[in-house]
Amino acid sequence: MPPPRAPAPTPPIRIGWKEYLDLPDLGLWRLKGKIDTGARTSTLHVQDLVYLERPGAGGRAAEVTLVPDRRDATRLVTARVQVLRHVRVTDSGGHPELRPLVETELVLGPLRKRIYLTLTDRSGMLFRMILGRKAVEGDFWVDPAAKYLLRAWHRRRVELNRERR
Repeated sequence: MPPPRAPAPTPPIRIGWKEYLDLPDLGLWRLKGKIDTGARTSTLHVQDLVYLERPGAGGRAAEVTLVPDRRDATRLVTARVQVLRHVRVTDSGGHPELRPLVETELVLGPLRKRIYLTLTDRSGMLFRMILGRKAVEGDFWVDPAAKYLLRAWHRRRVELNRERR
């Protein structure tokens, strides 16, 4: 008897240069994110980060204050995260910065996956979230001429969540 066949790999999902995404571990839903294949790491804007305990084997717990919408600074989201370590990142202006690194769940269209992202102040930037190439590699195909390709899928999901309440 021949060995069972391995399932065929799923083709990459086509996404635009900006998409709506969810970070459920952080309580962020329908966050506008810019897909940046030039950036190695993903980055999320934080307004405030307060460490809660000393570093341990699993990292260090922290409480972060997030402002998901740059047009509404009054809407704050607070989340508890585990800072794994600090990494040196060079921003687009060539300035090196030591940033906290966390792991969280990303929901983009029909796909859920764990990603690493760094935390920094992006208050002067247009997008609160940058999704870097390490987070999209293998699962997504970025079409630089398109945007919000997964909007229809995201809208159906939002409507389903409202019906469940």
